Amino acid sequence: MATRLLEYFGTLVAEDVGFPLTEAALAIAQDAYPDLDLQGCLATIDEFALRVRKRIAADAGITQKLQTLNRFFFGELGFGANLNDYNDPDNSHLNIVIQRRRGVPTSLAVLYLEISSQLGIPARGVSFPGHFLLRVTTPAGEIMLDPTTGEALSESRLVDMLEPYVRQHSGESISSVLRTLLMPATDREIVAKMLRTLKSLYIQTERWQRLLAIQQRLVVLLPERIEERRDRGFAFARLDFFRPAVEDLERYLELRPDADDATVIESQLEELRQRTRGGDDEAL
Repeated sequence: MATRLLEYFGTLVAEDVGFPLTEAALAIAQDAYPDLDLQGCLATIDEFALRVRKRIAADAGITQKLQTLNRFFFGELGFGANLNDYNDPDNSHLNIVIQRRRGVPTSLAVLYLEISSQLGIPARGVSFPGHFLLRVTTPAGEIMLDPTTGEALSESRLVDMLEPYVRQHSGESISSVLRTLLMPATDREIVAKMLRTLKSLYIQTERWQRLLAIQQRLVVLLPERIEERRDRGFAFARLDFFRPAVEDLERYLELRPDADDATVIESQLEELRQRTRGGDDEAL
């Protein structure tokens, strides 16, 4: 089952052109919910979009469409941040976000982006430090929205949000940093952000089997990021899958022989090789 689900995910994210953001984001939840009705979830989102479309005049402009969508999404449906349990992994599982109407900025943004695209609203996601945002292009200019509330964020508010980040990059002007960080994220980057949110949660809670599933997806999604293969090796090792752990870590050192962590990893590799030779490797 796990292999089949990973292969399905791989077909979804194989190409950047026509990248199916919503479907790929939903597929992440199949690790926790293998019987998830993915097409049913997509149909529910389509039904949301249809309900909004019926309330929009044929000659409505972008601003009118945006106002109607915000009233529906945040008001009538009640989507928002799960402030009571922000670290619940289900906040990143779109099937549960749809049911509960609660999530984190990135998962809420994915749903909002899907509906807005069906309404002809030019919206994009933005990987702003500490809080994923929405960027909507209107005739009057760019509007930055908080995907948890629909609030339009002023430049001064964005600067305040950015201040901790700027302190770490004191050589740059705040305007140049802000301009760079408000660039739209690609669909692949959005899915990667969702996966890394879960990755962080599973490391904190030491849920190694779930972590391995996430790492498998990150390796498929970002094949050029050898660090993700290294981290998959660590996840394999945590579960006593020593042979695949050795393969991943050896591959990392092969491509990054001068990496800062090369010495540490080589030491870990020697221990893993000994465990493999000792015959105490678990079967995958």
